[in-house]
Amino acid sequence: MSATTEGERKTENLPEWKREEVAELVDVLESYSSVGIVNIAGIPSRQLQNMRRDLHGSAELRVSRNTLLVRALEDVNDGAEQLTEHVAGQVGIIGTDDNPFGLYKQLEESKTPAPIGAGEVAPNDIVIPEGDTGVDPGPFVGELQTVGAAARIQDGSIKVTEDSKVLEAGEEVSQDLANVLSELGIEPKEVGLDLRSVYSEGILFDPEDLAIDVDEYRADFEAAAAGARNLSINAVYPTAQTAPALLSKATGEAKSLGLFAAIEDEALMPDLVSKADAQMRALAAQIDDEEALPEELRGVEAPEPDEEETEADAEEEQPDEEETEADAEDDEDDDDGDDGGEGLGAMFG
Repeated sequence: MSATTEGERKTENLPEWKREEVAELVDVLESYSSVGIVNIAGIPSRQLQNMRRDLHGSAELRVSRNTLLVRALEDVNDGAEQLTEHVAGQVGIIGTDDNPFGLYKQLEESKTPAPIGAGEVAPNDIVIPEGDTGVDPGPFVGELQTVGAAARIQDGSIKVTEDSKVLEAGEEVSQDLANVLSELGIEPKEVGLDLRSVYSEGILFDPEDLAIDVDEYRADFEAAAAGARNLSINAVYPTAQTAPALLSKATGEAKSLGLFAAIEDEALMPDLVSKADAQMRALAAQIDDEEALPEELRGVEAPEPDEEETEADAEEEQPDEEETEADAEDDEDDDDGDDGGEGLGAMFG
């Protein structure tokens, strides 16, 4: 017996209103590219209605009995039945044509702060911040101290003298602490739809798979792209993205080589003339006797050297160790040659 036939038989055994409900749930599941299970426990019905309204146009939220949700997931039978293991407690199904990452981000951003009641478990550390409570002197200072806050009466008001952690994450909230937090207007928890799992395009996503920092991810991606581009350019590996930069680099290097070698090329002539003029002016500035100079070069000042030329000159003036050793050997050879010359001169008078 096929899964579809078995599902139809199970549905036939349901009352009419349940069959209609399952059919509507199946329609939701089949209408969207991404479907998920969300936890709605602890959300007041009024806020739930507001959330459903806010999602309108981007996602659809449907709440029903868990048995009917399971039946609908099994009837779809396209892989979405894997979500049945997350159908427990107070849950609903949500469908969207957005990708799972966008859905997760949307649900997280829609969460709002809410007060916490006695008996609830703290989702994170609860801290009463330092500062003026705005409460007149009275019994409330004792209530603050009872729950573990550093508080005292000062300047006609009750003040918390330092940030005070009054409960750790995972611990149960007492009635006294709930009253204090309510009086201070502290809302330590967030109310919203918690995504338990999403099925999209054959893949089942858990919340931890979707909780990514988009800005950090984008920065890492941009850094990787920049690193790949630099590697391609340094390795002279042409691609559609790096070919313009490689051509520009090659053009600049060819021009530098042409100027250094004084190659008389039409494209280089303006720069060669400019370079020769600068060298001529620099030489003229070193001659003290102005009478020895043409009139147009009298009183000229040496032009400021370009940074690139200065660095190039510095590199030329710094001989390598091998060159230095070679020069030393040549000097020794020259000395020997001089002695030989003197000897020949003496021999032939």
